[in-house]
This record gives sequence, structure tokens and C-alpha cells, in this order.
Amino acid sequence: MQGVARNFFTLAIGYAIVGMLLGLSMAMSHDHAQMPTHAHIMVLGWIMSSVFAFFYHLVPAAASRLATVHFWLSGISGIVLVAGLFMMIGGNPSIEPVVAVASMAFFVGMLLFAWIALGTMWKSTTVASPRNAAAS
Repeated sequence: MQGVARNFFTLAIGYAIVGMLLGLSMAMSHDHAQMPTHAHIMVLGWIMSSVFAFFYHLVPAAASRLATVHFWLSGISGIVLVAGLFMMIGGNPSIEPVVAVASMAFFVGMLLFAWIALGTMWKSTTVASPRNAAAS
């Protein structure tokens, strides 16, 4: 794994560790108030970053400069989103606008990924594969 795929997978592992630590902390303290933060870390961080990593690894043609923009946009906005959500749920409601902006930025990152992924998959050139060869 190289480049943007490696970057996304490294980020995914970081999210998994932080999410699991938060889950363990909630279990040990019997205080599950941060469950929404835990869920966001595990889904937006661990799962989505892993999906992005494996897509860019399996479809190297998609790993462009635009994919690097996708990594930084998703990486920064995701971290700000979960950190802000943690603070907001922890009793700091004034951070909500930051969480809202980070959420919108993460969504823009998803739209960018859709543009990259679908654009790559639907290019007019056909990639040779066993399935395509059998259809010929």
C-alpha cells in the first residue's frame, strides 16, 4: 500500500485505537454519554477511512492529486468533527458551530470521493479483467 491509500489506512488505524480507547473508558466508568462520539469515530474514522484506503489501493488510477485533497479534507474535518463532538457532548455547547462546519466539510470530502471514484470507474476506457475478457 502506498501514497494516499497508505495515508488513509494509517488514519483509519489511529481512529480505531482512539475509538476503542473511548469505548473502553465508557465501559469502565459506566458513563456512556460519549456514545455518539464513539460511533462517529468508529464509522467516520475507522470504517470510512479504511474503505477509502482500500479503494485507492485497489484502483490506483484514482490515486491522483485530487485524492490527496480528499485525504486532507476528510482527515482534518473528521478529526475536528470528532474532537468538537467530544467537547460539545462533554458540556461545551458553544463548540457546536465548529462541529457543524466540520460536518459539512466532511460531507464535501465524501462528495469529492464520489466524484473521484465514480469518475474513475465510469471512464470510457475499459480495463481488461477476466470478466471483461469472458464477455468478449
